[in-house]
Amino acid sequence: MGINKKYLIAFFIFLIIEVIIALFIRDNIIRPYVGDILVVILLYTFIKSFVKKPIKFLPLYIFIFSVMVEILQYFNVVEILNVQDNKVLSTIIGATFDIKDILCYLIGCIILMVWEVLQSRFFSKNSI
Repeated sequence: MGINKKYLIAFFIFLIIEVIIALFIRDNIIRPYVGDILVVILLYTFIKSFVKKPIKFLPLYIFIFSVMVEILQYFNVVEILNVQDNKVLSTIIGATFDIKDILCYLIGCIILMVWEVLQSRFFSKNSI
């Protein structure tokens, strides 16, 4: 199991963008929507950094995982786990359910599916 450096670099770039959004952006579009779209891409690049074999339905699996996290938010998992005072954990898990978040995850996963199709058709195996 080797590391795909291109995906790992992409992961860190998306992680930095997500941290900047979380810490510094307070608007009505980028933080609530773009951040949620990018988080599924962040997960994708993280997984692809360490798993060299193709995972046929990876964007779908990420979408299902994201929806499950959102459903846990509906049931106030942050309070159940008693981590509401932990700023980092409560931000990562999320504290409020929003159906629009699920739509953003779907958009992010569609972008990933398009990426996979384009990659398989137009890029060599060695490219990101």
